[in-house]
Amino acid sequence: MSITPSQTIGPFFAPVLIRPGLESMVQPATRGDRVTIAGRVLDGDRAPVADALIELWQANAEGRYDHPEDTQEKLLDPHFHGFGRACSDADGWYRFHTIKPGPVPGANAVLQAPHINVTIFGRGLLNRLLTRIYFPGDPLNTHDSVLNAVPSARRSTLIATACAPSSETTLRFDIVLQGEGETVFFSV
Repeated sequence: MSITPSQTIGPFFAPVLIRPGLESMVQPATRGDRVTIAGRVLDGDRAPVADALIELWQANAEGRYDHPEDTQEKLLDPHFHGFGRACSDADGWYRFHTIKPGPVPGANAVLQAPHINVTIFGRGLLNRLLTRIYFPGDPLNTHDSVLNAVPSARRSTLIATACAPSSETTLRFDIVLQGEGETVFFSV
């Protein structure tokens, strides 16, 4: 009987899994408030992580996922499918163009704050990492069961920060893989 050793993920994302345009989740006819999410993937020494793969999965502006198991009686948007993928560049930067999602039902049908689900793959990681991006100042943040399950001292790692005003709202969300200020990751 042989045992296969574990292998780390990557580095092969950009040439194999990324196609131009996957970072732009919106089309001209997509409903909802446009937002750009940009940030850096950083290691425990705050050095940039190049070639990390970041995937986003989110509900549309109505709060409905484009998925057969989401049977809410909310409108689907044929111009928004809620999925995006990007790689970090040599300086660790990534960027997505999307919309602010509507609130979705959580446990006991209580609405969750608008959020974006994030998956990170990268060299040195044995498993994918899962986190969320919450929107700064959203009133539903104070009652979101997932956000409030995180110790208060660490919640800020899940809330994007507003950048300088532009024609489109830009939010910064850095992903810190370990060490001081490490992003909260979830076991799912």
